[in-house]
Amino acid sequence: MCAKKFFFLISFSFLMFCNYGQEKRISSFKIIGNKKLKTSYLYKILSTESGIVLDSATIEKDIVFLKRLPAVSHAYFEVKKEKENVFEVQFIIQENFSIIPELNFWTTTNKQFAYKVGLYDYNFSGRNITLGGFYQNNGFDSYGINFRAPNLFSKKWGLAIHHQNWKSEEPLYFENNSANYLYNNISFEVLALHQFNLKNSIDFGLNIFREKYKYLSGATSPSVPLFLNLDKALLKIVYSYNSLNYNYQYVSGFKSVFFAQYVITENDFQNNFLIAWNDFFYYKRLGSNGNWANRLRFGLASNEETPFAPFALDNNVNLRGVGILVDRGTGSFVLNTEYRHTVYDKNWLAIQTNVFSDIGSWRNPGGELSDFFQNKNLRIYSGFGLRFISKKIYNATFRIDYGFSVLNQKNNSKGGFVFGIGQYF
Repeated sequence: MCAKKFFFLISFSFLMFCNYGQEKRISSFKIIGNKKLKTSYLYKILSTESGIVLDSATIEKDIVFLKRLPAVSHAYFEVKKEKENVFEVQFIIQENFSIIPELNFWTTTNKQFAYKVGLYDYNFSGRNITLGGFYQNNGFDSYGINFRAPNLFSKKWGLAIHHQNWKSEEPLYFENNSANYLYNNISFEVLALHQFNLKNSIDFGLNIFREKYKYLSGATSPSVPLFLNLDKALLKIVYSYNSLNYNYQYVSGFKSVFFAQYVITENDFQNNFLIAWNDFFYYKRLGSNGNWANRLRFGLASNEETPFAPFALDNNVNLRGVGILVDRGTGSFVLNTEYRHTVYDKNWLAIQTNVFSDIGSWRNPGGELSDFFQNKNLRIYSGFGLRFISKKIYNATFRIDYGFSVLNQKNNSKGGFVFGIGQYF
């Protein structure tokens, strides 16, 4: 019996040795083409490495990860055979220029000339760190400073810190009337960043802020104060599922981002409240030059009857052509869909045309879920636009859209132009 066991162990060991010898293995792993992006950082965060079994699935995941980095415009790999079952793997990276100035001009609802200037490095220190800030003047001075390092502590753990002092003139709606207020938000936010795997990640943390409202013009009411100074805090969580794949200006796949915030405040006009929403994204390549893009947002907040409702109806957020901060609600349903078609594509520049439809509906403050289905709360805007895309500079897409109202409703904006940097979604 002992002889049989010994023979079995020898045979099993021999078979394992033969199978090990037959596995395709990586003898050397090289990263080529990166300039500012640190090679040491890439070796730290990628799963492919020398000495492991050659696994195409692992390599493909690393390539997808690289193409999602702001510093990378494109990435691919090559496998070179050195000898039997021994291979060299090369990752070839084409970098984006990642130090991006921000410059925007527009006019506010009271015809005030406004501008925003900023500077961001999306690859600070060559380690996928975003660092930058902005200054804005729209009749009032605003500024913000942002730091985000997804891999600061390890491959899976990072940190984000944000500070903002924001001022804007905003309308508040109450008792079928409206008034314009100076809104000021001064906030400090710290978030922990954790990536479970290539597709799943979570951000969570605390935001401490002060909100100020100061009456400027319009209707007044004894129930709505002319001045408010509120100290608040919120607990924040963002959960992302991301299976998107990028090929320069083309995107394919599915993405879901869930946001939840619990706001802690003590004042006579607003209680502690919860707000949550989910953005669903779906992109599909159509032919060699087409891209179908979709975003569906559904959100709800604590349903209090207050002029300070958290969801806003706005040109730059959800419906192109509707106007600037034209309404507020405690619930939001928005569908944005558009077809993008590339009409020019060279080494550094691509130009796209697009046609779109934006559909949205709101729950009134203190209202019912049936508000979503009332015609007076429904907005439908369609239109067309242009995209000028730099293929060498991160997020350098200049967009212009013209949206017009499909529904003929009273007090409804007939349409207008919307400008911006980056794709609308």
